[in-house]
Amino acid sequence: MGPSRSGCGKIDVTDNEVMDLLLGENLVGELLDGNRRALARVISLVENDAPEKERILAQLFPHTGRAHYVGFTGAPGAGKSSLVDKFTSHVRKLGLTVGIVAIDPSSPFTGGALLGDRIRMQEHALDEGVFIRSMGTRGSLGGLARSTKQVMKVLDAFGKDLVLVETVGVGQSELDVARAADTTVVILTPASGDAIQTLKAGIMEIADIFVVNKNDLPGAQEMVRDINAMLDLAPKRDWRPPVVATNALAGEGIDELYSAVEKHWQFLKQDGRGEQLRQERLQQEVLETAVGELREQLFRGLAVEPELQDLLNRVGQREIDPYTAAKEVLVHAGLGNRSR
Repeated sequence: MGPSRSGCGKIDVTDNEVMDLLLGENLVGELLDGNRRALARVISLVENDAPEKERILAQLFPHTGRAHYVGFTGAPGAGKSSLVDKFTSHVRKLGLTVGIVAIDPSSPFTGGALLGDRIRMQEHALDEGVFIRSMGTRGSLGGLARSTKQVMKVLDAFGKDLVLVETVGVGQSELDVARAADTTVVILTPASGDAIQTLKAGIMEIADIFVVNKNDLPGAQEMVRDINAMLDLAPKRDWRPPVVATNALAGEGIDELYSAVEKHWQFLKQDGRGEQLRQERLQQEVLETAVGELREQLFRGLAVEPELQDLLNRVGQREIDPYTAAKEVLVHAGLGNRSR
C-alpha cells in the first residue's frame, strides 16, 4: 500500500501509520472498557517499543494516578514470589483488584527469560481480578526492566487498585524500585547472614517496610530485633519503617504485612506527601525519557555521520581527549558550545 495524500497532493502519513493510529485508538478504548486482551496487547506493544507505544501511553496517561504502587525487593531466594502470591490472595479477599509485574533475569547469551514467577502464581491465573505480567530484564540493571514503569501505568489505567512490582533481586542496590513504587517492601531472610551485613547503605533508605521472611528459620527473631535496633539509631524520619515477620509458604504474617502497607498508603495521603512524591517521580521520568531519546539520537548520528566517526577515531588514536570529544559531540547535536 502506498502513502496517503491530502487534497493538494502533499504526503501526510503512510497507510501503515494510519493503521497504527487506528490500532492504538481501538486498543486504548477496549482497555479502558476492561478488555483483558487489549490490556495484554498494549503491554506487549510497550515492552517491544512499538511505533504506536508513545501515542497509546499518552492517551492512557489521564487515566492513571489512582492505583497504589507497591514494590517488593530483596536478594534472590528471599521468597519474593511466594510473598507476592500470598499477599495477592489476601488483597483479593478484601475485594480489591491487583496487577502484578514480575521481573525475571534475562539470559545474557540468548536474551530469553524463564519467567518463572508466573509459574509460581498459577493460583491466580483464572482470577479476573488479577493480571500477571512477567518481564525479562533484557539487560537492564537495578532490578527492573526498562519498560516496567510504563507497564505499571497501563495497569493503573486499566483500573487495578494495587499494582505490585516484584524485582529481579540484584542484592544491595535495588534503587530503581524505590523510584517507581509508592511503598517499597524490602524482604530479608535469616539465612542471608547477619542484619548489619545485609542492610548496606541504600537498603535502609529505600525501605518503607521491612519483612523478615521464613520466620521459622533460626535467627529470625534476632534479625527482627537487630533491624529495629538499627532503625532506632538511624536519623529520624516522619515514617519509621515497621518490621514484619512472615512465613510466606505457610501464609503467616500476611495480614500484618497488608496492614503495614495500608498504613503507609494512608500516611502518604496526609499533607499531600504522596502527591508530591508522584510529581517528583513524573518530573524525573520526563528527564529520563529526554535523556534516553537524546542517547538514541546521538548513537544514530554516530553510526551514519562521518564527522562523528572521525572524532571517535581521533580519540582512539589519542589525538584528542574523550572529554573534549564529548563536548564536540554535544556541539554537533546543537546542545552545547565550545567555550567553557
